[in-house]
Amino acid sequence: MQEKKVKEGFIGERRIVLPPNIKRRVLTNRIAKNLYLTAIGYYPHAAFHDMERKGGCGQYILIYCVEGEGYIHVEGKRYTLAPNSYFIIPKHAPHHYCASAGTPWSIYWVHFCGDYDEQLYQRFTIDGKPDVRFIPYEENRIRLFEQAYYLLEQSYETRDLELMNLNLLHFLTSLIYHKDRNAVLESEDKVANSIAFMQDHLDVQFSINELAQQQQLSVSHYSRVFKQRTGHSPIHYFNQLKIQKSCQHLYFTDKTVKEIAVLLGIDDSFYFSRLFTKLMGMSPSQYRKVHKL
Repeated sequence: MQEKKVKEGFIGERRIVLPPNIKRRVLTNRIAKNLYLTAIGYYPHAAFHDMERKGGCGQYILIYCVEGEGYIHVEGKRYTLAPNSYFIIPKHAPHHYCASAGTPWSIYWVHFCGDYDEQLYQRFTIDGKPDVRFIPYEENRIRLFEQAYYLLEQSYETRDLELMNLNLLHFLTSLIYHKDRNAVLESEDKVANSIAFMQDHLDVQFSINELAQQQQLSVSHYSRVFKQRTGHSPIHYFNQLKIQKSCQHLYFTDKTVKEIAVLLGIDDSFYFSRLFTKLMGMSPSQYRKVHKL
C-alpha cells in the first residue's frame, strides 16, 4: 500500500501567506524590509506531511520542531528534527522534508527574507555549514510567534506589519542567538552570585583563584565578566565591600581600628589603614572623627 502524502491540511493547522501586494509594501518600508516573513504557520501532529521543492525556494525556511520527529533533505544530506530542535533551509537550495510516519512532528515554520537574511542565516551555520540546532523550550519564544501570527491575522496596516516583523526578528534571534544570549545571562548570574558570596564572607580573605573557583569559572573568564559587569576587578570590589562595612563599624561602634580589621579578615591593621585611606581618601581615625556623632 502506498503511503499517503499531504502538503498541507492538518487538523489544527494555521497558515498565512503574505499576498504579493502586501509584500511589495513591505519592500518599501524601511523598518520592515530588513527582515520580513512571506509565510508563517503551525502544523500540529502533521501526519503524512511531505513537501518537496526541486527548484528550491526564494526565501529561507525555518522549521522549529516542538513534538514528534521529521526529516529534512537538503544539498545531499539528511537531517533529523526531534523535539526542541530547529533547522533553516537555505534560499534556492533544492529540498525535501517530511514528518516521521510513526511520530509525526509538530512544527512552527516561517519563510523569511530581507536585507539581513543572509547575515542571519550565517549566524545559524557553523563555518558556513547548516546543521540541526537543539535548544530548551521557552514559553516566551512561542509567545513571540503567536504575537506575530495574531498581528498578521488581524491586519495588514503599516504599523501592524512593522510590529509583526519586529516580533519575527525576536523570534528568530531567540533561536539563533540562544547560546550567546544565555552565556551573557549566565555570566551576569555568576557575577551576582559572587557578589552575594563576598557580602556573606566579609570576614574572610579570598584570593582571585578562590573566588573564581567558587563560581566554577576560570580565573581569566571570571575576571573578565566581573569587570564588564561592575567596572572593577573582583579583588578591588571585594575590598570596597570590606571598607564600606568598616565605615559602619567606625560610625556606630567604639571598636578599635585593629579590631575592625580582624572582623574583616585582615590581620595586619597597618595594611587595613592603608587600604582604607586609598579607597576613602582619609585614614580610619580621621573618618571616625569627621563622621561619628
